Amino acid sequence: MKPHSNRAWLLLLPALLILGFVAVLPLVAVFNYSFHDIFTLDTALWVGPQWYLEIIRDPSFWASLGRSALFSAIVLSIQVPLGIWIALLMLRIGRWAVPVLMMLALPLVVPWNMIAGMWLTLIDPQVGLLGKAIAAAGIGFDYKFTALHTWILIVAADTWHWLGLVVILSYASLSAIPASYRQAAAIDGASRLAVFRHIELPRIAGALSIVLLLRFVDSFMIYTEAFTINAGGPQGATTFISLELGEDIRSFTYGRAAARAMLDFLIVLSVAWAFIRIRAGRDTSPETTR
Repeated sequence: MKPHSNRAWLLLLPALLILGFVAVLPLVAVFNYSFHDIFTLDTALWVGPQWYLEIIRDPSFWASLGRSALFSAIVLSIQVPLGIWIALLMLRIGRWAVPVLMMLALPLVVPWNMIAGMWLTLIDPQVGLLGKAIAAAGIGFDYKFTALHTWILIVAADTWHWLGLVVILSYASLSAIPASYRQAAAIDGASRLAVFRHIELPRIAGALSIVLLLRFVDSFMIYTEAFTINAGGPQGATTFISLELGEDIRSFTYGRAAARAMLDFLIVLSVAWAFIRIRAGRDTSPETTR
């Protein structure tokens, strides 16, 4: 009998080296910068936790944090149920599901810096189809000076961009459910809601957990769309934490920007850790292991 060997782990070394170079080293550098007042890379003044204390005591930080959390909650409450509903509809269309999936996946490959420009053109009352339709209906839509309209536009653009991800993962999980499960439920007279609750939802829970985590991280740190559409306006109504970080960078206060980046990273990391722990607890609960 051959002795047990762990040399296979050596195959991970190239990936670990790349990860350390592109992720760990920059993170360590940012953490170091967050304790300095940086004029140039050669002239950095040690200030300790001063930047962290200033940011935490700043009411604008907590206001922007609340806006980011609210935005994430809104897009998740819209995109996840809508994506699951579309995936359920696609189960009924048979061979046409693949072309529909391809169309829904197209926005995923559109560069982020083009999304906002496309939607701004779309709602333009002079050249945009949606803008002309809104104007013809007599609806006033002024995203530049009305906070609600700005939020609607950003949420719509984000939903158009990422809804396909939810649909694809949900449809893949739903398609893997054996037909015999639904047939047995139909014989027992189970309602459509009961089938979804007890058969389909448990089967797509794994894919949904990935979707929720990815979409939370991305929506919580949204920057390009919000900045391009109204630069955080009107009157700071769409100033998210990522936009405040961008303002620090543009004002060349790199020490403060580094501290803000570390705080944002810790917030996202904490939420991701809590999500994973909750998910792991559910997977090992008696109800799910029976």
